[in-house]
Amino acid sequence: MDLNHILLFVALISPLLVLARAWKPGGVFRGWRVAAIIVLVITGVGWWLRPAMAGYVGGGAWFLLLFVPAVGLRKASQLAAQGRYAAAIRIATALQYLHPSAQSREQLQFFRTLEARHGSTREVQRVAYQDEPQRLRNAPAVFGLIILNVAVFCLELWRGALANPLTLHRLGALDFSAVIGKGEFWRLFTALFLHYNLLHLAFNLFALYVLGPPLERIIGPFRFAAAYLISGIGSTGGVIALTLVKIVQPAELVGASGSVMGIVGAWAGFLVRHRHMWQAKQRLLNILMIIVIQFAFDLSTPQVSTSAHLCGLVTGFVVGLYLSPRRRPLSPS
Repeated sequence: MDLNHILLFVALISPLLVLARAWKPGGVFRGWRVAAIIVLVITGVGWWLRPAMAGYVGGGAWFLLLFVPAVGLRKASQLAAQGRYAAAIRIATALQYLHPSAQSREQLQFFRTLEARHGSTREVQRVAYQDEPQRLRNAPAVFGLIILNVAVFCLELWRGALANPLTLHRLGALDFSAVIGKGEFWRLFTALFLHYNLLHLAFNLFALYVLGPPLERIIGPFRFAAAYLISGIGSTGGVIALTLVKIVQPAELVGASGSVMGIVGAWAGFLVRHRHMWQAKQRLLNILMIIVIQFAFDLSTPQVSTSAHLCGLVTGFVVGLYLSPRRRPLSPS
């Protein structure tokens, strides 16, 4: 797995998802359709001319034409909701060059209308949004797991494990012969916090950062940490079991991806059980989309352990069926 491959996958899948969601009548979606098609064309041309750089070319186009406008438009809307109209107008104006669509023009005009009515700021609304929680502020378990993974990676760097497979094995990589032949079952746990390289670590921690906090705020830190660890051990234990019955070949594995897929499964199980909660159906559809994308990535990437992801997903789903919301009432947000 390398960065070019990951960016190429993103540059192909993300525009297709945008087209699937935005292919509806009306000018509001036209800008996103055009941007998605441009990204696909640039990626295709890059692949035709130089496959080894196609991911970087397509990923750059995706970042400028889809990612930055999406994040920028959302940030501008948040600033306007806080009454910071001047700042919202500056962002919306800058985005006109990357995303000159009817939606962005209408949004910019709307911000200017609000500024003309209320001035450049509106302090009353800003106060109302000061208590909006940051992603990790109310997610101590996610924050702690991120810190723990980073600390273990620093240990790998100190011991030189990234360039020495023997050192990585000694630190606790999952090895079938060591677990079954020598009884080193502790590897089922330690392998969850080791990573092959910085890209491997960043990929897993970003997924945890995106998926973890919303679930932790619903079920609480203790249950979230338990779901994460149980799913991870279910992932490594499942790989050992599948290797034992010769469904998969023996391989040394490390990484938090089994635990992260367990969180995806826990989301699915929790939403199936509590399907009458606010936005449960939409969230479940998003989770199913994540699962489909992940396994499409697994099938296109030979170095990735699909069995570990599947075992973590199934374990997390079972755990999620038994999870319940924390007792403290939560707002719909």
